[in-house]
Amino acid sequence: MELRKAGATGLALSRLGLGTMTWGRDTDENEAAEQLQSFIEAGGNLIDTAASYSDGDSERVIGGFIGTLVKRDQVLIATKAGLSTKDGVRRVNASRAALLEDLDKSIARLGVDHIDLWQIHNWDDQVPLEESLSAIDYAVSSGRASYVGLANYSGWQLARAITLQNPIFGKAAILTSQNEYSLLNRSAEKEIIPACKNLGVGFLAWSPLGRGVLTGKYRNGVPSDSRGASPHFARFVEPYLKERSSKIVNAVCVAADGLGYAPLEVALSWVRDASGVSSTIIGARTGAQLRGILTSEQIELPDQVRVALNEVSN
Repeated sequence: MELRKAGATGLALSRLGLGTMTWGRDTDENEAAEQLQSFIEAGGNLIDTAASYSDGDSERVIGGFIGTLVKRDQVLIATKAGLSTKDGVRRVNASRAALLEDLDKSIARLGVDHIDLWQIHNWDDQVPLEESLSAIDYAVSSGRASYVGLANYSGWQLARAITLQNPIFGKAAILTSQNEYSLLNRSAEKEIIPACKNLGVGFLAWSPLGRGVLTGKYRNGVPSDSRGASPHFARFVEPYLKERSSKIVNAVCVAADGLGYAPLEVALSWVRDASGVSSTIIGARTGAQLRGILTSEQIELPDQVRVALNEVSN
């Protein structure tokens, strides 16, 4: 698998990253182990998780594999802090104290001495940005994190944070921005990806399959074994089960039929090879699903197909 530099550093990330949002909940340890083994065998190194995923169980599952299933130096662990869910309510807390508490708990659950890429999970309107950023300075200076990044920040929020974290002033530089990006959601192209390009920051794309909708599985309703039918993820999928999305999904399926590919291979390849993308985070509930996703590594979309998909998804 191709390795790409993230931002203006020597850190090389696999162009596909393994998402683990369902690990410890909808994906059990056996399925997770199968996924990790397939991903490593395919040449991947970036493992994406968060303190909030499955209430920390995602990190615990990953921690159980390090030193047993994989060596520590085979993987780059990217995790996030500052977000939690309680009683179905999403809570953001990017205060210095909350972020550093999450960091220490993540390190303990993962069973490692440092995080390769530690990210603030969300912008927090209730906390001064400088306070949130002071946590990432401490994470790097204390050796708890090698690199730091941001997730789900808007264009101006990202640019402001990067400006404040200028290494000239002894600050820990922002390495990456992680945001949603797919044929169903191209909002990152307006400000975020251009900001990353101009400011020397890597861009990580999450949910490249439009929360699973671009696989085509929802064309005739919500399958009972899908995320859309899961009590944990139904609201996550629902925004893309609308008429505009169906037109784009149909275009992807037509392109896939013409090329002899699966719809997910077309949708994923479109994101993976889009300008400015450092790594694309892929998630699967089963090992079989992940192996199907990894087949996209052999695929490159013809220019005319990419242009057609650009037009229909604008």
